[in-house]
Amino acid sequence: MKRAALQGIRVLDFTWVLAGPYATRILADFGAEIIKVQSKKTAVGAESNATGYFNTWNRNKRSITLDMGHPEGRELALKLLGISDVIMENFTPRVMANWDLTYEKIKEVKSDIIMLSLSGMGQTGPWRDYAALGPTVQALSGITYLTSYDQGDPMGIGYSYADSIAGLFAALAVLAALEHRDSTGEGQYIDISEYEAMCSLLGPSILDYSANGISPVPRGNADHVPASPYGCYRCRGDDRWCVIAVFTDEEWRALCRLLGNSALAEEKKFASLQKRQQHADELNNLIERWTAEHLPEQVVDMLQKAGVPAGVVNNAADLANDPQLKSRHFFIKLPHPVLGDTLMDGTPIRVSGRPARFWRAAPQLGQDNSYVYRQLLGLDDEKFRHYVEKGIIA
Repeated sequence: MKRAALQGIRVLDFTWVLAGPYATRILADFGAEIIKVQSKKTAVGAESNATGYFNTWNRNKRSITLDMGHPEGRELALKLLGISDVIMENFTPRVMANWDLTYEKIKEVKSDIIMLSLSGMGQTGPWRDYAALGPTVQALSGITYLTSYDQGDPMGIGYSYADSIAGLFAALAVLAALEHRDSTGEGQYIDISEYEAMCSLLGPSILDYSANGISPVPRGNADHVPASPYGCYRCRGDDRWCVIAVFTDEEWRALCRLLGNSALAEEKKFASLQKRQQHADELNNLIERWTAEHLPEQVVDMLQKAGVPAGVVNNAADLANDPQLKSRHFFIKLPHPVLGDTLMDGTPIRVSGRPARFWRAAPQLGQDNSYVYRQLLGLDDEKFRHYVEKGIIA
């Protein structure tokens, strides 16, 4: 097997929670050596190594403990920077500055270092010090509003989509910076704002307003898609649903036959796409009375055989048993000393001849202290013991 795509790249990882750890997980999956900096003080909640959440975002990484509040902790961090290619962090801007680990200071140690900072609002501007979580960033960007069912019910996406998007931006930016360094020998400082990353997804809405004067509003399953019926329908079972999209008159007649009411296709109020859209509420109620009698898999099977586009709204159990995902080996199983055999999502990214490698589950706290401090930095037993006894490696 060929070398992993990023083998030989070392990343000093100061990221936490989701956006940053997702970015470094992508790099780790393709062979980068990720050294995650932790401490007993902060390895709690979402950063507790024994949780399923932490395990999901931190596989294929190494863990060291380092108290950055101690002056000697900073000295160790600088030594680690000296043997790294990339440093990544997703704190608010004040944190790295408080540790005196700005890009200007870091590049004095390693001139071609690549540093990436991923924060809610970016490193400059009046909002730079605001802390942010994915859902708040989504609301600020307008994505929550535009992905709601209607203007009066701002439900939004329902999960931290902004963190995933920002993590993808960060991974791609690091890859570009590594390519630039290989060509020029120059390092870079990368400043990613999660807020701006989300705003970059609003291009069509902004263009529609600037070019046509049309203010974007949430439309749910409204008439912006040339299909009717077009929606999500309750099925038999506990919180089970399916989606149906009827684009043509032929599909509409096929659906009516399945409903056991072929005459419905000829009713004037449902006789065309426009009329079905006008009477969508009534039509959706009719359809849901039928779908509620069947399991979603049964509904979808009948509809697809009749030529009507439909799909099951999958839950986690459905995805874990999805034949397409199984066939492509999307899910991976990794043994964890506390959690046992863990099943998690793999990666949808395929690199020709250099597949992703999943060599271990997320590390335990400080699991790689000896390897990193003794083997990579070359600390002898006495010096290593000194740092441990002083609580710096802790």
